[in-house]
Amino acid sequence: MEISAFPFPVSDDFSPINNSLPFFNDFDFLDNNNTNNTLPLIVSQPTPKKQKINDPIQEILNRLLFSDHEMPKTEQNPAYPGDFALLDDDTFFPYHNSSSSFTMEMVNDNGKRSRGGSAEVISASEEASAAGSSGGAAPQGQGQSQRRLWVKDRSNAWWEQCNSPDFPEGEFKKAFRMSRATFDLICEELESVVTKKDTTLRLAIPVRQRVAVCVWRLATGEPLREVSKRFGLGISTCHKLVLEVSAAIRTVLMPKFLQWPEPQHMTNTKREFEIFSGIPNVAGAMYTTHVPIVAPKVSVAEYFNKRHTERNQKTSYSVTVQGVVDSNGVFTDVCIGWPGSMTDDKILEKSALYERANRGLLKDLWVVGNSGYPLTDWVLVPYTHQNRTWAQHGFNEKLSGVQAVAKEAFMRLKARWSCLQKRTEVKLQDLPVVLGACCVLHNICEIRGEELPPELRFDLYDDEVVPEITVRSANAMQARDQLAHKLLHQLV
Repeated sequence: MEISAFPFPVSDDFSPINNSLPFFNDFDFLDNNNTNNTLPLIVSQPTPKKQKINDPIQEILNRLLFSDHEMPKTEQNPAYPGDFALLDDDTFFPYHNSSSSFTMEMVNDNGKRSRGGSAEVISASEEASAAGSSGGAAPQGQGQSQRRLWVKDRSNAWWEQCNSPDFPEGEFKKAFRMSRATFDLICEELESVVTKKDTTLRLAIPVRQRVAVCVWRLATGEPLREVSKRFGLGISTCHKLVLEVSAAIRTVLMPKFLQWPEPQHMTNTKREFEIFSGIPNVAGAMYTTHVPIVAPKVSVAEYFNKRHTERNQKTSYSVTVQGVVDSNGVFTDVCIGWPGSMTDDKILEKSALYERANRGLLKDLWVVGNSGYPLTDWVLVPYTHQNRTWAQHGFNEKLSGVQAVAKEAFMRLKARWSCLQKRTEVKLQDLPVVLGACCVLHNICEIRGEELPPELRFDLYDDEVVPEITVRSANAMQARDQLAHKLLHQLV
């Protein structure tokens, strides 16, 4: 597989949390009862306590901030145990109350963790004073500091149900576009790469759940918010898992499932293509499709898809995927990521397949394409001029049968992995890796005989623009004419 070297635009990440810091810095994050001016143990670095100002403006801000919660502990409202909990330098959360969906996770120095619906933040000075007032030393382990972390309580009941052995096979295949056996194979292959270690703060996400997040996101194309609800994980965590697992698929599975055919495989491919088309030495069928994207912030004109925009009467931006498939619809070469404004012949010239042919590695082989590609010594395309002969008409019909294998493969690719039909949320520079993972997963499903449900099938259409120079080799034009006459005599 080839990942395009096109310079993708990189935009600065927007951080709403960082922008909110000046606002929150005006509040007091310490307990009013904390006379020693020490932060609760949940704060990693001590910060001097600010002087509390009894101000009517601050009172209004407090009421606005805590409209959905109890008011924080102030002189007017001492019932609340504190103001805010500080997770790190950039993240603040109100303490837990009866209407909150947050729970507190406490980790002691021995690595043990516990959870509770609510917890009271105790400072080190309060622990020391409590031990001193009791007239003796604190019990062993009681005086040890504890680090505490707010964790949002999310339900992963849907995933636990899918992961259960009793879950129906049909429902599992409907959700993940593959059987449980194929899913287990992918998990086994990726386990050594995607496995993470447990930490003192939290348990690592299991391998099966990591792979399931990526596969379900690619299969359904659902937004990350829905992925988060299904698997009980944070939105940013789900996005990170999709990228990590996609990269692992490219690193581990692509060398095994997406490669140019070996000599024995190539012999079988040529024989199978010749059986149903009558055209010898066909190494594969080639097709180029477009994947819609959100308009990039830079190089907008490069990604503007003029043909799709004119046909659909809707502004369209896209990246391209060029692929070669064998007689079974399995990808043997892909070129991913070139902008949607480029024509098929220009994309072909940028691909590694074109370089391989220029080095003579495709000698005496044909790669069949549609009218969007030029006729070369190794690319075989139909006749495009008017007033064609009977031999040329017959040749075009036979060639269209070979070309249909590639188009059908791309239809199954986009139908099985629905994210390719929607404008993706993935950044442009990360998109080639995700698209490559879809191609690899497509090959695994095709090799293992995973059938595509009929309700997912659709009519795939990509505009074909005839290149300015349709014939780039006189020898290829002569060879095509000889094939046309040979096929005509076979039909007679």
